[in-house]
Amino acid sequence: MAINFGVFVPQGWRMDLVEIDDPVEQYEAMTRVAKIADQSGAYDSVWLYDHFHTVPEPTQNTVFECWTATAGLSRDTERVRIGQMVTCNGYRNPALLAKMASTVDVMSQGRLLFGLGAGWYEHEWRAYGYGFPETRERMRAFREACEIIHRMWTEDGVRFDGEYYKLDKPINEPKGVRVPHPSFWIGGGGEKVTLRLVARYGDACNVGGDVETIKHKFDVLKGHCDAVGRDYEEITRSTSVNVYLLEEGDDPVSATELARGGMAYDEYSQQFMVGTAEEITARLRPMVEAGVNYFIVYMPRVAYEPLMVERFAKEIIPNFS
Repeated sequence: MAINFGVFVPQGWRMDLVEIDDPVEQYEAMTRVAKIADQSGAYDSVWLYDHFHTVPEPTQNTVFECWTATAGLSRDTERVRIGQMVTCNGYRNPALLAKMASTVDVMSQGRLLFGLGAGWYEHEWRAYGYGFPETRERMRAFREACEIIHRMWTEDGVRFDGEYYKLDKPINEPKGVRVPHPSFWIGGGGEKVTLRLVARYGDACNVGGDVETIKHKFDVLKGHCDAVGRDYEEITRSTSVNVYLLEEGDDPVSATELARGGMAYDEYSQQFMVGTAEEITARLRPMVEAGVNYFIVYMPRVAYEPLMVERFAKEIIPNFS
């Protein structure tokens, strides 16, 4: 089975636009990476984060809003699909979000990958006036949202009387162009709620962790699929990875110096796969054996020099075709 790859574009959330002063040039840097991925013919998708403030700490720096940028990239590209890893349910009413997604699916001619999660970045929630409900409350609202969005894509005259949301026959036309509905990606590895929602509503999941954790999560997902009569194999199983692709002969410590930004190499190499194309390929293969069939890759500093995006397309992706 061929393995698909997506790539994150530099959006600002990970402090990956700070060396560009002009906001217009910052946006163009993001778009440039998306276009390179689009034109490469190798990547299946480009991805955005749904965040408002930088990480690991909020700073007074650019972060482009996810859904506005998703819409823009849907018109700036021609082939790649466009996803969010993942939309925070707490930031937008799910009925409105379903409408937004349907619109972008049409704008992109069916290339939307709709990612949804319960949300976690407390500082953003409070800064923007959403409060910060306890995890249990966020998950219960997330469960209702998944049902609402799926129904608004597949039904007319939806009525919903939930604990967190109430709908009285909202009209959602057009519902999108992808059949039977826009591709629904559910992020997170919660075994009791999130993976059960994937089995019921999702076209794809995104889970993290080491190889053994990933394998365990997929086993749990398969159990939920069996319980609801869903074909486990029709669900795309993705994970996100951070990669620093070295040139042959590069010294890892000196090559990553700018990307590390003062972080010790030992710590950085715990967060990023650092290696040559052969070494990165070898590190991805056990994840494939664990069940991953879709990788979403983040690479540093591509806003300033996108060559790594091109090299990954040429030197790594063909190894999984």
